[in-house]
Formats: sequence, C-alpha cells, structure tokens
Amino acid sequence: MRVAYNEQMTELADLLGEMAGLAGQAMERATQSLLQADLRIAEQVIGDHERITDLSAQAEERAFALLALQAPVAGDLRSVVSGIQIVADIDRMGALALHVAKIARRRHPAHALPEEVNGYFAEMGRIAVALGGSAREVLETRDPERAAKLREEDEAMDDLHRHLFSVLMDREWKHGVAAAVDVTLLGRFYERFADHAVEVGRRVIFLVTGELPSDMPTPPAQHVN
Repeated sequence: MRVAYNEQMTELADLLGEMAGLAGQAMERATQSLLQADLRIAEQVIGDHERITDLSAQAEERAFALLALQAPVAGDLRSVVSGIQIVADIDRMGALALHVAKIARRRHPAHALPEEVNGYFAEMGRIAVALGGSAREVLETRDPERAAKLREEDEAMDDLHRHLFSVLMDREWKHGVAAAVDVTLLGRFYERFADHAVEVGRRVIFLVTGELPSDMPTPPAQHVN
C-alpha cells in the first residue's frame, strides 16, 4: 500500500510541475501576442489552454482517488490536500494567461495597449513567466526556502501594478475609456498570476513543514481569478 501511495504522489507531483510549466509558457506567449498584436500567437495560447484544463482534471482525479482509496492521515493527508489546492492555483494561472490572449485577439488588428504602457507589460510579463518557472521549481524540489523567495520576487510585480495606476490616473491620459479598461484588466491579470504563483510556494511550505509562513497570510477571496 505504501509503495502504491508513493508512486501515486509522485505522479501527482509530476502533473503539477507540468501544469506550472505550461502556465508559464502560456503567459509568455500571451504577453508576446499582446505586445505585438499577433493574432496567430494569441490563437495558439487559446487553443493550447485545453491541455492545462485536461491536466487539471487528471490531477484532481488522482488526488481525490488518493483520499478515497488510500485514506491518508497526518503528513500524507496534508500532502494530498495541498496538492488539490495547488491544482486550483495553477489552473487559475493558466486561465489568466488565457484572458490576456483573448484581449489581444479581441483588439486585433489594433494593439490593445497604448505604446506608453508597453514597457510596463513587457516587464510584468517577464516577472510573471519567471514566477511561473519558480513555482515549477519549488514543486519539483519541495524546497521551503526557495518557496519563500517567491514572495520577494512578487514585490516587483506589485510595484509595477501600482505604478501602472498612476499612469491611468494621470490627467494626460489620452487613450479613452476602452483602453483604460483594457489596461486595468490586464494589469490585474498579471498581478493575480503572480499571486497564484506565490500561493503555490506558500502551499509547498505548508506541505513540507506543516506550518503556514507567518508573513504569508491566507489571501482574501478574489472575484478575479
């Protein structure tokens, strides 16, 4: 029974790592489609999203099978429950990349972004992709110290998000309401992508140590995934 449980947990961990890699790849391509108004790449992100959805369903099915068939307790139960929560976080990361690609597609052949904010989103995209890669790394290594560093990496995203609002609120904004709405939504999508990557790290810390980091409280419920 123990051998079977360990094999199933390894399979679940592999699925989670693959999902995180795909989510990061999706955000990288979505950012490219956004900055370049590239319809082909946007369509690729949208079409490829089904793979993340399929893996999410597989991971949830395996996690719930572990709960039902292996009846884990203590640390094993913590691992399975954390796995179910991580599935949800990575699934949302993929969905947020999808939202970015859909805005790029909707505004094509025009650019969704005014030129003056391109630099913000290029950097936000870079940080998001790096955080996606870090999330995959901590899922594979189960290193709580590395997982804790995701919070520090997220600070740059938060700073950019705040600065972006200063641009939107400037009286010199000349691009109208529709562009302002797109920029606001897109900024939120990148910020939430990063937040979910940090949450993956937080859950890995709990999985390994049994304790939540004191400086990483459970975030409030959000209306935007």
